[in-house]
Amino acid sequence: MKFVNFAVVKFSFLLTLGILVAYFSQTTSNLWFYVFGIAIILLFVSWLIARKQLFQDVYFGLLTYLCFFLLGVVSYQIRLPEFQKTHYSQSITPNSEDNFFQLKIKEVLKTDNYNRKYIAEVIAVNQLDSKGELLLNIKKDSLKSSLTIDDVVLVSSHLTPINSPLNPHQFNYAKYMKNLGVNHQLRISNNEILSKINGKSTLRGTAEKARNLVINKLKESPITPDELSIIQALILGQRKDISKEMYHDYAAAGAIHILAVSGLHVGIVFFILQFLLSPLKYFRKGKIVIPIIIVICLWGFAFITGLTPSVVRAVTMFSFFAFAKMINRETNSINTMFLSYFVLLLINPMWLFHVGFQLSYLAVFFILWIVPMFNKLYYPTNFFLKRIWGVIIVTIAAQIGIIPLSLYYFHQFPGLFFLTNIVILPFLGIVLGFGIFVIILALLNFLPDWIAIAFNYIIKGLNWFVNWIAHQDSFLIEDIHFTSEKAIFSYVFIILTLLIWKNKKPKYILYSLTCLAILMGVFVFDKIVNSKNELIVFQKSRQTLIGYKHGNELQLFRSDTTQFFKKKYPINGYRIANGINNYSEKKLPKIVTYNDRNILILDSLGVYPKNYEIDVVLLSLSPKVNLERLIDSLQPKLIIADGNNYTSYIKRWKKTCEEKMLTFYYTGKDGAFVLNSNKYF
Repeated sequence: MKFVNFAVVKFSFLLTLGILVAYFSQTTSNLWFYVFGIAIILLFVSWLIARKQLFQDVYFGLLTYLCFFLLGVVSYQIRLPEFQKTHYSQSITPNSEDNFFQLKIKEVLKTDNYNRKYIAEVIAVNQLDSKGELLLNIKKDSLKSSLTIDDVVLVSSHLTPINSPLNPHQFNYAKYMKNLGVNHQLRISNNEILSKINGKSTLRGTAEKARNLVINKLKESPITPDELSIIQALILGQRKDISKEMYHDYAAAGAIHILAVSGLHVGIVFFILQFLLSPLKYFRKGKIVIPIIIVICLWGFAFITGLTPSVVRAVTMFSFFAFAKMINRETNSINTMFLSYFVLLLINPMWLFHVGFQLSYLAVFFILWIVPMFNKLYYPTNFFLKRIWGVIIVTIAAQIGIIPLSLYYFHQFPGLFFLTNIVILPFLGIVLGFGIFVIILALLNFLPDWIAIAFNYIIKGLNWFVNWIAHQDSFLIEDIHFTSEKAIFSYVFIILTLLIWKNKKPKYILYSLTCLAILMGVFVFDKIVNSKNELIVFQKSRQTLIGYKHGNELQLFRSDTTQFFKKKYPINGYRIANGINNYSEKKLPKIVTYNDRNILILDSLGVYPKNYEIDVVLLSLSPKVNLERLIDSLQPKLIIADGNNYTSYIKRWKKTCEEKMLTFYYTGKDGAFVLNSNKYF
């Protein structure tokens, strides 16, 4: 199938390219809108001319491609706050510390140690109608109940930006929330909620209530808590009750994807429905009725899972497949996939940057492309062999499609993933089918204990198998350094290699070898870049951490010797991102020397040498020291304060440095201090 000739594939590529250009350029200029408008007019004129010609000229095609590229740029830009006149950021009173926000709860997020978190839709700011979404943090209070979807609250507070990471190579929560369309946050306590009412029910809110009803019904059954948490994740898309240990087991076993209801689950439900409804095809209009019933059931499944974005995207994609089946367009499955991809990105261009969206479409694309190629090599006639072979090739195809991206995002490779998926994928079909049956019985108040206990044992068996796989430590490869460039060229190499297999043309061999050479060059260049030396003062509360990076070695100096930081924040992310192989830890000395620069670590004792050349002073553990006298005595060129000092001390030290016209660096605000040049000297 020469799917690359399909127009929708080309249009999807151009739309994606336009979104990426807008995303990385972050331009707020109106120029793109004017160019898009002109391009549309020129395209219309070109079409009027082209329709009178037997052969369309090249200009019509180029203008068409340009319009789809610009459509991607414009569709992304119009969702930026700067292009929305009624966005809440445009209604804020600049000189006022607090503003009145009327908010409607849209999504309940997982709580942290101190706050309940919500994504809230802004209804009004200072009594002016507004729109947009923000992150609402409410301090935990055991005496107050949490908010639910569709609750409307009135609060008086001020916007703050969502904090970016203060240490290099850490998870960027601000960027993650921005990709969800959330740019600011509010931090309040329950006492600052001026009023609270039940808002008008939305479809998402009704779905959440239905999901909570199902969960409460299941809690009344004999199903044990650990197994119930997995059922909630597998079938209902709610993972908040899964223990950290069990979550780690699923991740280590390479089965974490089954705990997030997405394309895999929807696909299994899709094929279960196809199998159950297959007898209807012998009836009149059966081929039309079957896809309609499938689409209705899929959206019903999405409803009981709370209509989460990942499930809605997956159900939309499979709805396109069902529709294509109804109009007898099964042969264009890749075309159908790209059509759903195109429509979803038009609805929300931000989805392009969601990990789940990327993994789902890559997995489906490679399954649709590679599975027929495997079937040409071997296709068993035995019923059971056919099923086993189907699971094997689907697993291989999906893993080929997601491995580079998984390495980039998660930095680990479960060596037994193949065994895990061979066992779990057929098992997952049974779990989903049986689970939906159990849910229906529970909602009807007709769930016998023996059925609930049987289902409990099935989930217990699944958990036992995952736990066994997870504890085969020798097969789990962790801390893999894999950059975006490596991921991109890995995909290019995989695609070219598959094209060699499919077409057996010499030019693809040349392309593949060229790409392999480039990929090897990327690895070499990455190693050269990461070979630089640097000294870094990490931002960490209640702890002083100084890292000395020499090539691919890291030596950590720390004030607390009771902990080992190799796998902990913020060392783990830094170590993986820099491809560090050798790691050691030592007790923090009084003076650290780097590039002939002496760095004095002044702790709570406040004792320092009087006759010693000091270039940098690091203030740690709130030392009681007269900073003005210290500066006069040591004549340092830079003062650094890390994250374990009192805030009042920080303010006083900063003022002293300003008076002395000396640079003051606070890691709690400015982030980790990286010394790899003479920038500060």
